[in-house]
Amino acid sequence: MRIFLILVLLVLISGCIASEPDGETLIEEDINMDAISISSEVFKNGGMLSSEYTCDGSDVSPDLSWDTVPAGTQSIALIVDDPDAPGKTWVHWVIYNIPAGSTGLPAAVPKNKTLDDGSLQGKNDFGRIGYNGPCPPPGKPHRYFFNVYALDTTLSLKSGVTKSQLETAMSGHIIAQGEMIGKYGR
Repeated sequence: MRIFLILVLLVLISGCIASEPDGETLIEEDINMDAISISSEVFKNGGMLSSEYTCDGSDVSPDLSWDTVPAGTQSIALIVDDPDAPGKTWVHWVIYNIPAGSTGLPAAVPKNKTLDDGSLQGKNDFGRIGYNGPCPPPGKPHRYFFNVYALDTTLSLKSGVTKSQLETAMSGHIIAQGEMIGKYGR
């Protein structure tokens, strides 16, 4: 009986440990959430990024397009990060309060805190505002996740927030999400 109780306790403890968040992201996926299709003219989902969009080139953002966002969308946000970076997921771009009627972003978005359309840009893990592209160490190509979010609100944030701050503000406001992956290696 005692061994049985110990085994039950171990199973319960292991279940609690396995369900703890990893701290990398605060966004929980809702399987009933609408999906947004995201694409680019310069790379295909799962394809390689040209060096033009990396630290080895002009380090400008690629163009991105997304399909119609659902009714009720008040703003759009985008996060680009690299989960293959050594040590932690590396954030390359944080942009939010993109107008709800927007269907994408052009290439070479200026690295300004506030854009002409009112979009705000946050701070990436290079410590800069706007997009800074892939710059992986030599070796296996890294994956770069371009995640777009349709929100039911315009966020009350100043420019310059981090990915974590943006995720906290978006929590409970995401009504649709889309993802595209680009790869780059050196």
